[in-house]
Amino acid sequence: MNTGVISVRYARALLKAATGAQLEDVVCQEMMTLAKSFVDVPQLRTTIDNPMLSKDTKRKLLTAAIGGKPSELSSQFINLVLKGDRENTLQLMANTYVTLCRQQKNIVRAKLTTAVAVSGAIEQRMRQMVEGKTKGTVEFETEVNPEIMGGFVLEYDTYRLDASVHTQLRQVLSHLKK
Repeated sequence: MNTGVISVRYARALLKAATGAQLEDVVCQEMMTLAKSFVDVPQLRTTIDNPMLSKDTKRKLLTAAIGGKPSELSSQFINLVLKGDRENTLQLMANTYVTLCRQQKNIVRAKLTTAVAVSGAIEQRMRQMVEGKTKGTVEFETEVNPEIMGGFVLEYDTYRLDASVHTQLRQVLSHLKK
């Protein structure tokens, strides 16, 4: 069976249980922490995938990766995943859960990349623009990347507005080559 299908099924079931128990925000935070742990500590994935490691040891590692004191629902979820020998897809399950939780709450992630740091007023205006377009709550992130030389790149959902000097220069160069 496809690992994407498996992770979505587990994530949906967890979200349904969390919503029923009114713990979706708590579990969402724990799944974000777990997903971040997999990214921050690459050895975690290989360790969890190791078939020689006992389930109890894996459970302890995953509990620590969630933050040490997981909710009862997250503990039960980890036990279910380990019991079904699905720990190799746990990172994908955690990421899928976070995505589903954001969709359910109409939360959109947006990222503004600029060549230099922007003021709080400009950041707030961009946030309001994205909120107006998406009709939802926005998790806004800013990044400074001097390589774009000037202008900005705004990304949210599947939308990307690239008004950077770097891109404009690349387009001019491409036009001149023709």
